[in-house]
Amino acid sequence: MTGISPSTVLPALREDITLHTSDGLTLVGELARPAAGPSDATLVTLHPLPTEGGFMDSHVLRKASFRLPALANINVLRFNTRGTCSPRGCSAGAFDEARGEKNDVEAAVQWAIDAGLPNIWLLGWSFGTDLTLKYGLLPQVVGAILLSPPLRYTSEEELRRWADDGRPLRVLVPERDDFLQPPQARERFSVIPQAEVVAHDAVHLWVGEKQVRTALDEIVATVVPGHEVIDWDAQ
Repeated sequence: MTGISPSTVLPALREDITLHTSDGLTLVGELARPAAGPSDATLVTLHPLPTEGGFMDSHVLRKASFRLPALANINVLRFNTRGTCSPRGCSAGAFDEARGEKNDVEAAVQWAIDAGLPNIWLLGWSFGTDLTLKYGLLPQVVGAILLSPPLRYTSEEELRRWADDGRPLRVLVPERDDFLQPPQARERFSVIPQAEVVAHDAVHLWVGEKQVRTALDEIVATVVPGHEVIDWDAQ
């Protein structure tokens, strides 16, 4: 046993998927499922800002798909929002500043529902957190995890909708974030009583294996709370 390295890809059932939005666009993505047996939870992931290089392969999301099906029995659905390209291919349309992306979020969640995937959680990172907060209160979505929320596109009214709805919200805020640091995050999210704001020694992009493991540990503890803590060095 040599432990998990940044390039480790653990066994999983991986399939290319295609999403169809209500406004007629085709989006490309991938689903990674546990290789053996049923899964315990599902992550529908929403990537960082595509105009700044964010896509379905942004490293925390990619490593979640490489590791969590095997280590935590979690399905990981990744996709490119409209106008975004990756080695998997390009999604149709054009970046719409968190407006048309509403349809992308809905298409991804509906795909997961139609596929019979259990215990669906949204995992948004940076721009993806805005999409989560704006459009994530969908049927069969259990709750959401936010990585590095900038709150760039999210209104106070949209925050209050989460408060009124009551679904769980775990907010992971880097202490060295470039956009929203823990004191400001606690103030902004105070309107959502159930929001758990957790500060970590990290940067906005969760750079380095230590920060990635911190994020993945938080994700697993949130969506599969009874799962044992991952021993990264024993894998």
